[in-house]
Amino acid sequence: MEIVRVPYIMRDTAGTNTLRGKTAGFVPTMGALHEGHLSLVRRSKEENDITVASIFVNPAQFGPAEDFHKYPRDIEGDSEKLQKEGVDVLFMPDISHIYPEGYLTFIEVGKLSGKLCGACRPGHFRGVATIVAKLLNIVKPNRAYFGQKDYQQTIVIRQMVKDLDMDIDIVTCPTKRENDGLAMSSRNAYLGKEQREAATVIYRCLMEASDLLKSGIIKLNDTKAFMQKELLKESAVSRIDYAGVYDPLTLDELSEPKDEVLLAVALTIGETRLIDNVLVTIRKER
Repeated sequence: MEIVRVPYIMRDTAGTNTLRGKTAGFVPTMGALHEGHLSLVRRSKEENDITVASIFVNPAQFGPAEDFHKYPRDIEGDSEKLQKEGVDVLFMPDISHIYPEGYLTFIEVGKLSGKLCGACRPGHFRGVATIVAKLLNIVKPNRAYFGQKDYQQTIVIRQMVKDLDMDIDIVTCPTKRENDGLAMSSRNAYLGKEQREAATVIYRCLMEASDLLKSGIIKLNDTKAFMQKELLKESAVSRIDYAGVYDPLTLDELSEPKDEVLLAVALTIGETRLIDNVLVTIRKER
């Protein structure tokens, strides 16, 4: 596995692969890798000649009171995992290479960035869109891979790629879960034993709401109240940012049924913010 730290060297590497007619898949990460990240790597290896992964903890997507400095980092362990999975190139730029002195340019993806997590974390998706655009321009992949757990992120990035005429396929892969249903996340490492057990309420709530909607037992308009009530039964939940039914394309909260809806949750347990979602196909009310 080749390790590259300087953007112009990564661009040269990408150009060489293009000249050789090689297709490239790209898995951008912030490190602290788990099975969810590695599943993206495996999908990329199935579909491309070359797989590039990146590790960069992006300061631009963290708010002033958020966990940038304590975000879990394990460069040695992450490198070993990626090498074992057969990654061809690991791109690990320094902050000074990505945001050099005098850096001024950021990308805003309109209304999509201000909903759900964007409403709770102002500027977050501005930072996400900016770093992903920069990484895509440097790595120049044919396909880039993201997990459904960060559903809003995938929608924002798809819109950005479309609007900026980037010739890249954005591939969304299924959420990887622990045996008890908790979505895999680097932030799960923050949870103590009791908090970790409490966090399973998220997936249970999503599954219960999904089953009730599909069976017609609960109406769409009643689902938000049901979800919030179920989540608050867990005393470790200190805050709910949102929990409800949303349009999978626009992320608007739904009052009228569609063929497919997004059930999504963001809440805090202790000091750890967790998100999860499921897509649900339901019967339209007659």
